[in-house]
Amino acid sequence: MAIKSNKEYRRFRIKQRIRKIVEGTVERPRMSVFRSNTNIYVQLIDDVNGKTLVAASSLDPEIVAAKVDKKEKAKMVGKVIAQKAIEAGVNAVVFDRGGYLYHGRVKSLADSAREAGLKF
Repeated sequence: MAIKSNKEYRRFRIKQRIRKIVEGTVERPRMSVFRSNTNIYVQLIDDVNGKTLVAASSLDPEIVAAKVDKKEKAKMVGKVIAQKAIEAGVNAVVFDRGGYLYHGRVKSLADSAREAGLKF
């Protein structure tokens, strides 16, 4: 992985520290978050089999059409991923913040997923 700046290197190190501890299974998959400057993406991953069970992002058509700010989009993505997870039979997840601080968009995504029925 080509690391371009100190900020990226710091996030990479934090991410590796988290991934040593957090592991997803079929019953309790890992909820992995990626946050870009404009969008937010989330996946439910079964690390045992190496499969993505469910995914959602702020690029989904109903979220793009909403014309709201990034924090509100993160809340909407949290609700969507919780609905998709419950439809797939997943009620509990392990949260992987991906090296980002648990603040802002990452926190609003997690809170809205909890409100929609996922257990962390």
